[in-house]
This record gives sequence, structure tokens and C-alpha cells, in this order.
Amino acid sequence: MPAYTRVHRLLKLVLLVQTGRHRAADLARECATSTRNIYRDLRELEGAGVPVRFDHASGCYRLAAGHHLPPMQLTIDECLALALLGEQLGGRRQIPYLSEAMHGLRKIEAVLPPAIRTQLEEDRGSLEVRTAAAEPADQHRDVYEKLRTAIRERTVVEIAYEPATSSRGRGEQHFEFEPYALFFSVRAWYVVGRRRDLGEVRNLKLSRFAALRIGTTRYRIPRSFSLESHLGNAWGMIRGARDQRVEVRFDAAFAPTVSDTIWHRTQEVQEHPDGSCTLRFTVSGIDEISWWVLSMGPHCRVIRPKALAVRVRDLAAQTAKTYAVGGRGSR
Repeated sequence: MPAYTRVHRLLKLVLLVQTGRHRAADLARECATSTRNIYRDLRELEGAGVPVRFDHASGCYRLAAGHHLPPMQLTIDECLALALLGEQLGGRRQIPYLSEAMHGLRKIEAVLPPAIRTQLEEDRGSLEVRTAAAEPADQHRDVYEKLRTAIRERTVVEIAYEPATSSRGRGEQHFEFEPYALFFSVRAWYVVGRRRDLGEVRNLKLSRFAALRIGTTRYRIPRSFSLESHLGNAWGMIRGARDQRVEVRFDAAFAPTVSDTIWHRTQEVQEHPDGSCTLRFTVSGIDEISWWVLSMGPHCRVIRPKALAVRVRDLAAQTAKTYAVGGRGSR
């Protein structure tokens, strides 16, 4: 088994290096090994005639200029998976700005053997992928494209931004921004980067950009930055000041449903004799998870922390008041 694992790691490493977008730490994470092993593997690849080079400008490893590996042979399952992603997420625009995936898929299909193309046509109609409803497709593509350019060229952008609190009188904000990465979270696209006026890394929603101009000032993305470390143990994408241990108990009616779903990467499930269950998480911040708890209605109860229990109780009381006799919701 060790020899099998090493061979497959080397093959995966070659494919990753060919993209030219990975640092040593990235390669180690993708290959589920240590950075030390990655350095050893890279030396071994060079010795085998694979011209791996370190690009000092980007800090990434890539193949020498002009060197490409031969195209890979795709299996039916691999083709089907690409078809699902290309057609249903990109072609049907369930995730905005990914329509190019459909064009790439058509190019791949054009060079597939006839037998695989036939099997693909037979299988693709029996699979369906549906994501949560997202923002209108390609509505803010100009912002998306300019941010991609700015990240690629490491150029500061000048932004006019409408924060979620603008309705409270704060109005439009103007600042310079160093974009680090674009990411899609459930329903919308966001960009994470450094606000130069605050000196802090923030998440900005693309639909709230009122104006965007690419400037001339250059910047560097910190070598220590990664989206994973930035988000940490946030329930969704809003990271709190510190991690907290959360326990929520669900009654027997809801226990099978919630325990079968992975809600958070730190999730632990404890089943009880009466059919109920307790879910435990390590979460950074309680704002986002409080709304998730509320969505479960009377079928769950927060055990800890007390601050989350109080938050849920108060929000539930406010909701009940809205629907009380004589309230706004009763008309």
C-alpha cells in the first residue's frame, strides 16, 4: 500500500504543478502529506525528467516554459461529472459567471471517443443538480471581471461600496481595496481582501459594489493568507472574535434529518436512547448560527453557550410579537 500511495501522489503532484498555481504548502494540502515530502517528491520528479521550476514572482511551482504533459484519458464517470458541473452549474447559471464551463465542456466532448459520447448522452439526463437560489446570473459580471484582473495583476482597486447598514444612514463608502480571492458562498459571490483605510481583511459582496476602478498601485498578497484560514470556524462566512463550543439538542422528530447532514466541518453527533440527538460544533461567532437554530423551530434547544441561547430566545420572542394579534403580521 505505501508504494501505491506514493505513485498516486506523484501523479497528482504532476497535474497540480502543470497548472502553475500552487505553493509548496498548497501542494502538501492537496496531496495530504507534509511539505517536507513535497520537496522530496519535486526533486524526484526533476530527476525523472519532469522539468519542475520555482517561480519566484508568484512563489508557485510550475512546469518549465514550453513543456506540457500529454492529454489525460477521461473515464465515463469523469466525463459525466464534468458534464454535470458544466451544464447544470454553469450552463444553467445556477452559479453566476461560470457559463464558460459550458464552452469548455463542449470542447472536451468534441474529442471524446464516440462510444463515450453516446454513453454520456444516455446518462446525463438521469442526473440533476440544484443549488440554493442565487443572485441574478451575470448581473455584476463587470465587477467580477475587474476583480479577477486586479487579483491577477496585483493592482489596488478604488471602490464605491454600499454596506448592508446603508439604510441606517451610513450611505455609500469610498475606499481602496487589495483583493485576495473571489469566492461563492451559497447564494452570492464575495471578494476577500484588505481595506487599506482600515488595515483589515474584509469580505465584500459583489452585488453591493456601486463603482469599481482599477488603479495603478501594486500590492502583495501575504504568503500566509488562505481563504480557509481567513474564514476559520465561521458558521458561514462571518467570523467572530473567538471560537466557541456550541451544543444543540434536537427532538426525536428532527434528529434523523439533522444528524444525516453535515452542517459544519467540526460537527459531532451524539444519539440518545429516546431518539433525540445532540449536535456539537466549534464555531467562530454566534450571529450566523443563531439564524440556523431559529430555522429549526421548536424542534431544538440550545444547551450552550448561554449567549447563543439568549440570542435565539430574544429573536424568537421578536418573531412571535410580529405575529401577535394586532401586530403587523395579523393584518
